[in-house]
Amino acid sequence: MKTLKNFKLILSSLLLISLFGCNDSDSELNATSLEAPIISIRLVDTPGDFLKVNIEVIDVMIKMNDDNGWQSLDPINTGVHDLLQLTGGLNVLLVDRFQIPAGVLNQIRLVLGEEENTVVIEGEGETSEEFPLKTPSAQQSGLKIKVNEELLPGFTYDFLLDFDVDKSIVIAGNSDNIILKPVIRASVIATSGIIEGNVSPSEIETFVYVVLDDMGTSETDDDEIIYTNTDENGHFALWGVPAGTYVVILSPDSASDYVETKVTGVEVKNGEIKDIGTIELKPKTGSITGTITNAGVVVTASVMVDGSEVLDDTDEDGVFHLLNIPVGTYTVTLTPADGSGLSVKEVLDVEVTQDTETDLGNITLE
Repeated sequence: MKTLKNFKLILSSLLLISLFGCNDSDSELNATSLEAPIISIRLVDTPGDFLKVNIEVIDVMIKMNDDNGWQSLDPINTGVHDLLQLTGGLNVLLVDRFQIPAGVLNQIRLVLGEEENTVVIEGEGETSEEFPLKTPSAQQSGLKIKVNEELLPGFTYDFLLDFDVDKSIVIAGNSDNIILKPVIRASVIATSGIIEGNVSPSEIETFVYVVLDDMGTSETDDDEIIYTNTDENGHFALWGVPAGTYVVILSPDSASDYVETKVTGVEVKNGEIKDIGTIELKPKTGSITGTITNAGVVVTASVMVDGSEVLDDTDEDGVFHLLNIPVGTYTVTLTPADGSGLSVKEVLDVEVTQDTETDLGNITLE
């Protein structure tokens, strides 16, 4: 996960493709896609006493604990790989972020070619000789590795297939009969977490996405941004977020009376769910000002906002400012100080718009 490049342009594009513009079937399809586990598979090797051990990988398949049989994972980097080069931290990525159904992954199968599997053995002096690497008939349909790992929705997993060369190659009697009886250890780590929470008011459909907390050092492609929408209860879950510290950005429907809200310092750990609780959306606001022309009189201006009174007294020039008033229509009440002999005045139907100061102009109390 990296930070946003050309922030405003990308965000505009995302808003266009978000669920605000999708039909119901698109929404269901998007939700299913986001919740599916994602796996990557890498091949490494434990060093062996050979010069080269070449295997030709033509497919990588999995079998879940169901009745759907084997499924190809559309591998990348197929072809011949020298296992002895895959040591010291080196590996080959065979499957890159493939979505599969949630459930128990029973087996992984490496399907090998028939002609390019060879082993190179050191001879006398500096000579070497290459021999075909035979596979028993039971292995000709592929090298099967038992896994039995439960994969949960919303997480990404990185499988490491550790090929033990010394234990996997058997020299039967003479060098013309070298058999591959693979010993492969599969290990897995969860390589992402989940951020979830709720938005209030829950009825405001909100587009939610994350960026790294340090936005100055990285770039990202559009398809690397992790995003979702709130459901009818205001709940959201961002699946497959790699470990790191993020800013969660909540962007309400532009037709609503609320503005974008950010939650900073959200720490994600692999294999864990980070619940950030209920986030109160911030309303769109403006302000109201006016000038009382009555000299030497302090006047209190007030409006009612959600049952609470917002107040401001006039300054020495008779000016008042009512700040951070949510967008809407209000009655402004002007109350002169006791003993002034002036009456309370109400200014009706004062409209407040976003990021604008509504000026009532000069007002004279009687």
